[in-house]
Amino acid sequence: MAAPLSDGDRRKQISVRGIAGLGDVAEVRKSFNRHLHFTLVKDRNVATPRDYYFALAHTVRDHLVGRWIRTQQHYYERDPKRIYYLSLEFYMGRTLQNTMVNLGLQNACDEAIYQLGLDLEELEEIEEDAGLGNGGLGRLAACFLDSMATLGLAAYGYGIRYEFGIFNQKIVDGWQVEEADDWLRYGNPWEKARPEYMLPVHFYGRVDHTPEGVKWIDTQVVLAMPYDTPVPGYKNNTVNTMRLWSAKAPNDFNLQEFNMGDYIEAVLDRNLAENISRVLYPNDNFFEGKELRLKQEYFVVAATLQDIIRRFKSSKFGCRDPVRTCFETFPDKVAIQLNDTHPALSIPELMRILVDVEKVDWDKAWEITKRTCAYTNHTVLPEALERWPVSMFEKLLPRHLEIIYALNQMHLDRVAALYPGDIDRLRRMSVIEEGDCKRINMAHLCVIGSHAVNGVARIHSDIVKNSVFKDFYELEPEKFQNKTNGITPRRWLLLCNPGLADIIAEKIGEGFITDLSQLKKLLDFINNESFIRDVAKVKQENKLKFAAYLEEQYKVKINPSSMFDVQVKRIHEYKRQLLNCLHAITLYNRIRSNPSKSSVPRTIMIGGKAAPGYHMAKMIIKLITSIGEVINNDPYVGDKLKVIFLENYRVSLAEKVIPAADLSQQISTAGTEASGTGNMKFMVNGALTIGTMDGANVEMAEEAGEENLFIFGMRVEDVEALDHKGYNAREYYERLPELRQAIDQISSGFFSPRDPGCFKDVVNMLMYHDRFKVFADYEAYIKCQGQVDQLFMDPREWTKKVIRNIACSGKFSSDRTITEYAREIWGVEPSATKIPPPNLPRD
Repeated sequence: MAAPLSDGDRRKQISVRGIAGLGDVAEVRKSFNRHLHFTLVKDRNVATPRDYYFALAHTVRDHLVGRWIRTQQHYYERDPKRIYYLSLEFYMGRTLQNTMVNLGLQNACDEAIYQLGLDLEELEEIEEDAGLGNGGLGRLAACFLDSMATLGLAAYGYGIRYEFGIFNQKIVDGWQVEEADDWLRYGNPWEKARPEYMLPVHFYGRVDHTPEGVKWIDTQVVLAMPYDTPVPGYKNNTVNTMRLWSAKAPNDFNLQEFNMGDYIEAVLDRNLAENISRVLYPNDNFFEGKELRLKQEYFVVAATLQDIIRRFKSSKFGCRDPVRTCFETFPDKVAIQLNDTHPALSIPELMRILVDVEKVDWDKAWEITKRTCAYTNHTVLPEALERWPVSMFEKLLPRHLEIIYALNQMHLDRVAALYPGDIDRLRRMSVIEEGDCKRINMAHLCVIGSHAVNGVARIHSDIVKNSVFKDFYELEPEKFQNKTNGITPRRWLLLCNPGLADIIAEKIGEGFITDLSQLKKLLDFINNESFIRDVAKVKQENKLKFAAYLEEQYKVKINPSSMFDVQVKRIHEYKRQLLNCLHAITLYNRIRSNPSKSSVPRTIMIGGKAAPGYHMAKMIIKLITSIGEVINNDPYVGDKLKVIFLENYRVSLAEKVIPAADLSQQISTAGTEASGTGNMKFMVNGALTIGTMDGANVEMAEEAGEENLFIFGMRVEDVEALDHKGYNAREYYERLPELRQAIDQISSGFFSPRDPGCFKDVVNMLMYHDRFKVFADYEAYIKCQGQVDQLFMDPREWTKKVIRNIACSGKFSSDRTITEYAREIWGVEPSATKIPPPNLPRD
């Protein structure tokens, strides 16, 4: 942690996070003491640090609640079109600091807590991360909620309140070990249970076709209990809602089945229902077709759609009675965004409700459904696409299977009419895949049931149109769009890098916080010597702070003047952590062969979790830790090179490492990473990127100029050409001596002397089964890393490139992304209107 500020420094410190007035400070102190008094139980006189954290959290929450209620009243009075963002993942991280920043309370809280003899940073560290996501997809959803509130949109996030989020990662003897993430064990001060809005969700049963219509009967019921979390916009008094559902067994659950009087067994069996919201599936970019996962997907969709329809019908604050009964205007008042295919069941479920329950004509219902739903595709990897067995659907959701079959028939009739005799096209475009195991292709269902389909970076959207959904694009080109991802500048600059935010604000004002494109004004200061010094100084302070954190947490001592070379993301073959490993080994071998030669000192940091069932990803972690073990203990190497595995990478760790990074590794095989958002976080925080022309890297290079990033390796067309020719890893192994040496060392047990055969699977994969062509980019990567070293030896030129990158990162704000979604998909306009705060009368 940074050294505490002296009294004088505290008084002088002016921060864009909000200047504290004396009244604010006194009010925070008073509120804090009141909450602390009620937090402590009668027989306990000494407060723990956690008591202090809860008292502060409740103090800050008090500032939210009035704004939250007022925001909802505002929406009901104006009856705007509402946006519903459906996602199985919301990777929120911590809430306290983000809320203080968005409400402009951080300096007041800092001062009040300091006056009470406490340390704000220490209290912030007590909060558990809300890790309800795997990586990019879930973190994107969190950034989007922040932007939707900041842009004044009437938006709601809907998902599942997992009792256990993404596992905690421990490294034991170099191997990943998973521990359950019991994030709720001390309670969650940011959520509010809403049992009055509890809803039934049905599973199993059978379908009865009667003269009065279709009925889904004899179902098993699970209750969905909502928990609401406030989502504040930045200093606009708007507070939106994230509603997460928790599964509860009804009171009569299974009791009827225990007519032998086994009451105890019946009550214990309630767990079967409540397991639905127990745990997040820890897979990223990989589909696992488990029944429990399908239950989770339907659970969130069924509860959410009931809630959406209730709100559409009542449309008056506090009113539960239907005001609207006609669904004609539904798409004018409701937009549903499907974050990947996980909430795809929204399409047949909305059809079921409209046709079976509300008695809307089938064709009309289909038109309403398509106009309401829109689909975001997040991956082109075939193993990530959801394809559910028909047999599982038949058992779990029999009515939905009927609806999907009917929708598919309608769709195929249309295709057949447009392309007569093209049987292969019908097969390719069907929602139902024939074969040994009949499957439902959820991506195809999303495309036919949505009015808009978007990828998440320009290159990805092009691949979606030209490859993944080529036939669908030919059929309806107007449906397909691009929405390049973004990150919220509140969390990813203001909160995590206040030093950088302050020096930017001194130069260009504070407007960039809600309009990141204003960073362009920094281009005027690229040759300004004092600004160059300030940027370099902030980076060095961040590095010193992170080095101190690593020493405290991991007992690792690192050289703070070394280059901090960082790759943090999920461990996956396509993200090519193995290419990074080969570079580390190559550097090590060069140092060993010529120890007296001067070289740029580097600290290579790699962090990320491997899906528990992903053998190769776990082997990659073991390899990284084994390489680190050898290099870090070699006296010949000393301070010149260190390899650190960052254990348990998560949002709160990202907030520390990203501001400290010099070099950002974004090295996926071209055409595999849909967008990436870590790349954007590093860019805005002043790290330079070494990367392939993949995902959003392409647009980053376009914004900043390719010469201001370290771009290397194959482009998409090169990868395709190599696929066509046939990739032969051995060719590169034979031709490149340094590559051969590195592979031979891994293979021979040089990095695993106690178990020489430890990495045979890794070597075998790289040599014979590497879909992601690590060796094909090795030579270009090593050469490019040489250019990184050259520039790093000239700190002034390095920092000038850093300033240019920061100045050109404005496009990558989630505010820009959400503005595009709002105008081009949802048909709503962002609003700059500030809702009056609770202490002022409403207009």
